Amino acid sequence: MAHAGARAVSSAVAALIFSLTASAPVHAHEFSAAIKAKKYAEVEQAANAKLATDPQNADALIARVELIATQGQEARLDEAVKLAEQCIAAHPQKSECHEALGNALGTKAMMGGIMSAIGYATTIRDAFKKAVELDPKNLDARFSLLTYYQQAPGIVGGGSGKAKDLAQDTGKVNAEAGKLMLALTELGDDAFAKAEALALSANPKGSDVMLATQRNTLVTIGTQYARLKNYSEAQRVFTDIEKRFPDSNWGAYGLARVLQEQGKHQEALSLFERALAVEAAAHIHYRLGQSLQAVNDKGRAISAYEKALGYKPALGKKLRSDVQDQLKSLKG
Repeated sequence: MAHAGARAVSSAVAALIFSLTASAPVHAHEFSAAIKAKKYAEVEQAANAKLATDPQNADALIARVELIATQGQEARLDEAVKLAEQCIAAHPQKSECHEALGNALGTKAMMGGIMSAIGYATTIRDAFKKAVELDPKNLDARFSLLTYYQQAPGIVGGGSGKAKDLAQDTGKVNAEAGKLMLALTELGDDAFAKAEALALSANPKGSDVMLATQRNTLVTIGTQYARLKNYSEAQRVFTDIEKRFPDSNWGAYGLARVLQEQGKHQEALSLFERALAVEAAAHIHYRLGQSLQAVNDKGRAISAYEKALGYKPALGKKLRSDVQDQLKSLKG
């Protein structure tokens, strides 16, 4: 049996993988490009217009589910579930409708905590399994099912053995996707070097989900090295991420967090700013605010924290509460 420290790291790995993939986009549809470009208001309007004339339009129903999940709109997650169920009722043989239900419930599980998730955990699993059964080439659904197997306890159908079996089966459908899945299973075993080698051996070009998975796997590895205080390895991994994925903020953000973890707040500031220049996000403004506060730049810290509260997807409840506490303290 793994010792307690290893179990804790494995749990952290699983949680990070889940947070990075829980809102993964479903299979390409009419609105995919606009959602990827973050034209959320435009997509909402177009999807609603489509549904006004064609209430069972699968692409529009899936797009609305994806919008809610992608933006982390917690208050609308029940609506997302109902939209996905409507899609399944109208198109029971459409893989993407079942995948949308799994994604909606997966996002709800992530935001609601473990106790609220237990009640519909098997429904999440079954939705992804059905999506894969209906379309074995639906890689988005396969990666989501893998995440479920790695995150869920055995009592609700999870388990590392099932994850590895799925990875092997996926390799028969798509060899590159299979490599990435095997990399994720190695992460679950805390074999970071092996996971990194497998992830980098895959050619993800031409697939958004494989590109995202390769990046997210490297992000998880870098984050775990930082948590283990292996800062040189963490810095190496995040430097590589920034070179490989220049359109992602994760490289610069990861490097900034490595410095922040070591108390090097002044050095971290420019990297947080670099990450924000690539793509602004609530969690980056939050971490920037922490470092600004640490160097006693109160005015800019207040500004960063206030911006952190204004972005979508929103910060989780714990971080939002901390931001509000810090703002009270800074404003006296």
